[in-house]
Amino acid sequence: MSHVQEIGHDTPYARLKRLGITLPEAPSPIANFVTHVREGDLLFLSGQGPQEVDGFLHSGKVGADVSIETAYQHARLTGINLIAVMHQALGDLRRVKRVVKLLGMVNAAADFAEHPKVINGCSDLMVAVFGEEGRHARSAVGFGSLPNNITVEIEAVVAIRD
Repeated sequence: MSHVQEIGHDTPYARLKRLGITLPEAPSPIANFVTHVREGDLLFLSGQGPQEVDGFLHSGKVGADVSIETAYQHARLTGINLIAVMHQALGDLRRVKRVVKLLGMVNAAADFAEHPKVINGCSDLMVAVFGEEGRHARSAVGFGSLPNNITVEIEAVVAIRD
């Protein structure tokens, strides 16, 4: 696995390995902001999107030209990118005390109403990687557009331990 050493059998890194996930480099910001800000024991993660390792961004309107199932996978990929930012910011995912909150934004057709099913792609991943500490508060909302026409954007607040 890139960037990390697997330690123990029930660490976030071991769970990522069991899921077949190799963390990518954390995606760079697309505008004038940083990927994360630490304030006290909280880490605020800027919105990430469904960006592949090669830089390809998944785009389209969910409920029109993108299915719920495909958008779920895009939200999962976005979760992988959020975890990559956590790793970059903390140096060790075992420092994640709790995923506190996710805000999931869906680039949705006007009549689309299944936003929670899409953002579950990220939520399910957080629980799979962090266990009970991955259970979080969440909002899943629809937007008329997102940057670069991406299908989903998700931001997070994470409690950390030193």
